[in-house]
Amino acid sequence: MQKLISIIVPIYNEEKNIPLFYNTLLKTINNLKNYNFEVIFVNDGSSDNSDKEIEKLTLKDERIKFIEFSRNFGKEIATSAGINNAKGDGAIMIDADLQHPIELIPEFIKKWEKGGEMIIGVRKKNKGEGIIKRTGSFFFYKIMNLIGETKLIPRATDYRLIDRKIINEFNKFTEHNRITRGLLNWLGFKRDFVYFNAYERVNGKASYDPIKLLKLSTTTFVSHSLVPLKLAGYLGIFIFLTSGTLGLFIFLEKYILEDPFGFNFSGPAILAVILLFLIGIVLICLGLIALYIGNIMSEVMNRPMYVIRKENINKLEVETIIEEKIADTIKIKYAR
Repeated sequence: MQKLISIIVPIYNEEKNIPLFYNTLLKTINNLKNYNFEVIFVNDGSSDNSDKEIEKLTLKDERIKFIEFSRNFGKEIATSAGINNAKGDGAIMIDADLQHPIELIPEFIKKWEKGGEMIIGVRKKNKGEGIIKRTGSFFFYKIMNLIGETKLIPRATDYRLIDRKIINEFNKFTEHNRITRGLLNWLGFKRDFVYFNAYERVNGKASYDPIKLLKLSTTTFVSHSLVPLKLAGYLGIFIFLTSGTLGLFIFLEKYILEDPFGFNFSGPAILAVILLFLIGIVLICLGLIALYIGNIMSEVMNRPMYVIRKENINKLEVETIIEEKIADTIKIKYAR
């Protein structure tokens, strides 16, 4: 039986790119005779005629699926919707702007068939990428991997293939503010990589402007690290120790030793140290509150406590064991 592969394509104002994308994709998947495909276009509230272009494709190709949002919810949500509705044994996420090389899909599938459960597309170079975006990307990954609980692969993209078992686990996530690749990385599983040079966008503008990228990076920091939440506490401890040490020194130097070094600390200087000491205490209290908020956030996210990659436990055997234990308990009860 041929495996089904779902291709998930988030769309936002890609009217001119959709026909080009489809024609290029068709050349690639038609050469993969041993697989069946479904292509899921998720229209993320486009303001152009992207919906009409997709509808044209559905009329001539029954493999085309179409999801249309009532408004723009963002690429991460659009990608998640595609994964939620994917029926395939595996799913490939790819952008419609033709920057992701479609001709590499066979390589993704090949590495998947060799045992990789998540094949990640890693961008080596990006034609047309500005120095600001490149620098921002560099520091984002450096900071995230320094403070984050989930390690991100530098220059990894959403262009990736995920196995059915990963799709099933991903669909258990309930959080709304999300970065898809971060959640997929959190799940783990066996990974392999496909490296590529990204092409220049053919038509239109990138949907992620600097403001959206900043919001996305902020969401990533908040979702995958509690360090920003704990910063107030860390700062409070530093201020508390520094001002406390300085205050003790002033007290001993001025009032116990009667100013042998001639520092002659003034009243306002002493008051400033006292205020810093009290501010340190307040910030430490905020840090403690942050720990409780962090626990609340973890519970609200409702991520699974663990992820099973493989198991050999037969549910029928488990039920039999439980029934036998219940029967043994009843026998003991009656024996008494």
